[in-house]
Amino acid sequence: MSPSFFEIVQLADGDYALRRIDDDAAPLVRISFSNEAREMLEDRDMNVAKAMIAAGIEAAGNISHDIDWEEDEGEFADNQPHYTLH
Repeated sequence: MSPSFFEIVQLADGDYALRRIDDDAAPLVRISFSNEAREMLEDRDMNVAKAMIAAGIEAAGNISHDIDWEEDEGEFADNQPHYTLH
């Protein structure tokens, strides 16, 4: 399997998205800012979106290190803590 490359793009509606470069499927992550948030960010919304995506990727990586991939899927759901990624 060849490695996937990702890009962060601004969509036509102003949202930001993380997607595979070679795939037209729905984005893996989508970030939307309210008008009020955009005003407060003063044209730094792309930088904030990048930081949010980077933090999410790092957190997902940390969580995946905690998973024992050898356990049965049913047991995994019952024994592992539930995470909310913000």
